[in-house]
Amino acid sequence: MVISFDLNNMISAALIAGLSFLITVALMPWFIKTVKRIKFGQEVREDGPEAHLKKQGTPTMAGVVYVSAAVIACLAGMLRSGAMYTGTLQIMFLTLGFGIVGFMDDYLKITRHNTDGLSPKQKLMMQLIFALIFVIWVYMSGTGEGASGRVYIPFTGNFDTAVYLDLPIWLFIPFALFVILGADNGVNFTDGLDGLCGSVTAVTSALFVFVGIINGEPDISWMAAGILGGLLGFLIFNVYPAKTFMGDTGSLALGGFVAASAVVSGMELYIIVFGFIYLVEVVSVIIQVLYFKKTHGKRFFRMAPIHHHFELCGNSETRIVAAFTIVTLLLSMISLIGVTYVR
Repeated sequence: MVISFDLNNMISAALIAGLSFLITVALMPWFIKTVKRIKFGQEVREDGPEAHLKKQGTPTMAGVVYVSAAVIACLAGMLRSGAMYTGTLQIMFLTLGFGIVGFMDDYLKITRHNTDGLSPKQKLMMQLIFALIFVIWVYMSGTGEGASGRVYIPFTGNFDTAVYLDLPIWLFIPFALFVILGADNGVNFTDGLDGLCGSVTAVTSALFVFVGIINGEPDISWMAAGILGGLLGFLIFNVYPAKTFMGDTGSLALGGFVAASAVVSGMELYIIVFGFIYLVEVVSVIIQVLYFKKTHGKRFFRMAPIHHHFELCGNSETRIVAAFTIVTLLLSMISLIGVTYVR
């Protein structure tokens, strides 16, 4: 097994991550004060855990800060290098697109003073529009490891040696849309405890940074570096007890980032591995809903998504966050080995 690092790519990724981190840390205190002043606080579910009621009114929508920081840092990195990588721009597009959907949802929740934002149909339609534009762009651009419908089979080698499928456009579009919407919902459901979504997705971001560096693909690593730096800065203010929340602005943007990075890199099938926590969160909600309907009101879990089930079983938020993050770290390391080793 031979691993080589693209030094220039690694230096650029480190600078992007550092700049994103500094912007986030510098702006977040001002953002929190501003949001408190205009009373843009979190609306807590009435049917949620009783311990979460004290979080009512906590400043939210902080995803605006770290997503903006990631984009600014990434664009600065591209200007520094003199190269505008198509794959990076594609990932940035879906991240911002889904972030806009989340921002609209958050704004409606706050102004209406309840947990009803965009309707499910409105949210799905807007996500589909952004996702469809992104998927067609990736397929037609002919750049990036996942362009033109290429999907790598997990654990068959690195980008040069792996077994892959070249899906025709009529298969690639529905497949990619399914992956994008599934991943985005998974990330969104993960945002329910202080520091949970940020910690898990920071690990996922680091995975894409290393995948891009080891395989010489700045298209993949640069936006990931921006998100990683931004999330590390955000977590300073979001770990328990959280001073601010990311809101759907942040969680939907992160879902767009994870899904876009997987599609651009051709790593859609790897989401089952490194995105196991996201998958479990989605499946727990599906099981809960189906079981509730089938049994006419009984619950399979104490509460869904599953992190609330573990919380109601007596586990602290910090313990659950630590466990979910460690699981993601281990599975991300396995994914990294799978996508970088040479057969």
